[in-house]
Amino acid sequence: MTERPASSDNDVLGGLEPNQVRVRFPPSPTGLLTVGNIRSALFNWAFARHYGGKLVLRIEDTDQSRNTPEALAYTLESLRWLGLNWDEGPEVGGEYGPYLQSERMDLYADVVEKLLAAGKAYHCYCSQEELDQRREAARTAGQHSGYDGHCRNLSDEQVNAYVEEGRRPVVRLRMPDRPIVFEDLVRGEITFLPENLGDYVLVRANGYPLYPLVNPVDDALMEITHVLRGEDLLPSTPRQIALYEALAEIGVGGGRTPRFGHLPFVMGEGNKKLSKRDPGSGLGEYMERGFLPEGLLNYLALLGWSIAEDRDVFTMAEMIEAFDIRKVNANAARFDPKKCEAINAAHMRMLPADDFATRMIPFLAKEGVLPAEPSADQLDVLRAAVPLVQERMNTLSESVDMLGFLFVDEAAFTLDPDAAGKVLTGDAGAVLEASVKALADVEWTTEAIEAALRTSLIDGLGLKPKNAFGPVRVAISGRRISPPLFESLELLGREKSLHRLEQARASLPAE
Repeated sequence: MTERPASSDNDVLGGLEPNQVRVRFPPSPTGLLTVGNIRSALFNWAFARHYGGKLVLRIEDTDQSRNTPEALAYTLESLRWLGLNWDEGPEVGGEYGPYLQSERMDLYADVVEKLLAAGKAYHCYCSQEELDQRREAARTAGQHSGYDGHCRNLSDEQVNAYVEEGRRPVVRLRMPDRPIVFEDLVRGEITFLPENLGDYVLVRANGYPLYPLVNPVDDALMEITHVLRGEDLLPSTPRQIALYEALAEIGVGGGRTPRFGHLPFVMGEGNKKLSKRDPGSGLGEYMERGFLPEGLLNYLALLGWSIAEDRDVFTMAEMIEAFDIRKVNANAARFDPKKCEAINAAHMRMLPADDFATRMIPFLAKEGVLPAEPSADQLDVLRAAVPLVQERMNTLSESVDMLGFLFVDEAAFTLDPDAAGKVLTGDAGAVLEASVKALADVEWTTEAIEAALRTSLIDGLGLKPKNAFGPVRVAISGRRISPPLFESLELLGREKSLHRLEQARASLPAE
């Protein structure tokens, strides 16, 4: 990595050495990762790698009703598929574990007791009905309708009265009576006024800790230095900063408040934030369609950041080298499926031929075109086909339609009905008959095949190339779109090619 002057990074590092950087990605294993999740993971990963720091994978699995072991396994598998490796966390370990929040409940309970003992938090006995009534009264009076601090300074007598009523309290953080100001690494200085920051709940009445508690506590205990996360979490930041400060005062964690950077929204159709229910939002769709991890990550990096004004395609190594959180655009980024596919296609063109062939195999195997472990002859054909399709494909799943005809058993080979209905008409019978005769004894090379067919069909039958070669293409590939025709015939071989031409001719209605 090219070293940059230390002063240029001082406002980001805040006095830390670059290798002291610690960031985290905290997914909740409740389903599939979305492109928004992945973009956040990518920016944290690139930030850590740029400075030579560490990425912590922390699993927020406290919602036992929604989290499943299968979803956790899928999350880990997805991150490995993307190549976003983590330095601490599940399957890796680390000195700040455990890394599943469900295994940290005793830690949270201990911290809450310390906050209460130090007066940084307090028990609140207000019922939901009482809270709703006071909020409505405040709204009617044109006042702030957040929590009004009713239980902040209860006397012992008041507490005893509530306890005798059988009320079970929540635990609230005592927010400071001053503005909370911080420098966002993406958005600059942000100020929250105290009248807009009521004392918020850390622990439910049933004793269950909430996200606003466990997230900062874990950050403090794991000594996280920077928090890069979505813009939607910005409203919770001042409350978390107040908790970081309280934790530092009671000696929990390293005593340092992380630097924040809030990443822009990813927008979908209709100028709305991309939802996990929207088509194109889930990682699984891109894995199924055969996107390359590096192609997908490249595009997601462009949702708020760029490596240069005139350049869209880059490797992850180049992103690590160039990544600067201060250059992330605060404005919302629009997800463009077509550009995503185009960026992926560019990365497919960049692959070495053998790598490209290897990456196609799982998709061909899934559809039964090839076995999971192809034979040497099959691999030879596949590698030979790479130059014919690499410039034409946008995703790896397209290999099935593009190359399936080269490997399918002759007994199972069929013509696409739509293609046959539109192309194998008119002069198709004469074209196929002439093709068989022209190719019967020709040397089986691309050049000789092309010369023989052009002489027979264009010169001999007087046909235009589209009408001459369309029936041949459909006959040998079964489809209207295939790799280059003459090269395809060579790869398919003389015997199969002539057999398919004859079969297609025999399938035509009698004249």
